[in-house]
Amino acid sequence: MHSSRLTGESMSHYWRHLAVPHLEIRNVEDGRSFSHARHSHATFSIGAIIRGQSTYLNGDSSRLISAGSVVLMNPGAVHACNPVHDQPWAYRMFYVDAQWLATLQPQQRPGMQKDFLPFAQTYSADVSLFDELDELYQTLTASDCASNIMQGATLGFFQRLVTRLQPSDDATCEPLKMAQAAEFIREHCASELRLEDIASAVQLSPSYLIRAFKACHGLTPHGYLIDCRLKLARDYLRQGEGIAQVAARVGFADQAHLQRLFKRALATTPGQYRGVPTQATDTRRSPRAMQP
Repeated sequence: MHSSRLTGESMSHYWRHLAVPHLEIRNVEDGRSFSHARHSHATFSIGAIIRGQSTYLNGDSSRLISAGSVVLMNPGAVHACNPVHDQPWAYRMFYVDAQWLATLQPQQRPGMQKDFLPFAQTYSADVSLFDELDELYQTLTASDCASNIMQGATLGFFQRLVTRLQPSDDATCEPLKMAQAAEFIREHCASELRLEDIASAVQLSPSYLIRAFKACHGLTPHGYLIDCRLKLARDYLRQGEGIAQVAARVGFADQAHLQRLFKRALATTPGQYRGVPTQATDTRRSPRAMQP
């Protein structure tokens, strides 16, 4: 049985294949009505803007980007992209398992545990990078593409990518208390968790914790909690679990609660993201970058 998956309505599709389990692709053909709240991914993300313009927020930086641009997000980087002036807006995002990508990074030392090293670059106008990303998409989603071709194309692209990108030289250290608070939230995100519980765990006042945590992580403690729950929900949904079951497992009040917050952050529903198995791959071709 073929293992690719397509989800969503005609405007948005997710692509997954067992031959490349470390990779997921979202292809948005018309995102003019989409709205993304600030969120993050556990994966490394790289995307191509195919049509239109959008605002691109990544950490403390914000810029207007157009067709032909490539955006890059490190794991955990708080970001958001939203269309401008109801323009037709199309993009593709590739979500790559960070641990798999770490094994390709040339900065890793032999014999040491391979942890992902964040990249300094969050944006590129490099035409060749855009074209290579487009070529990878066309290869992977071709209806007759064999598994070994998928694997070779994916490996080749990301081997080249890690050699062309520079590792981040940001020496900013996360304050100990903020690191402890973030870890506490991640460990208990599926449980009922109050602000007072987090503040008590790190011995800070709730009001100070809110201010310091947002300055450090780009989200309030509550926003970070929701973000952690949504990441966990995506993991379970990819495994095919039911939406109501996932909502209960990750700490949401009910399925409607998960549905509302999932769509607010990711501009798609849990059902569209989860998808259903299909015999066919996505053979639709989005146009190459066109100026709006």
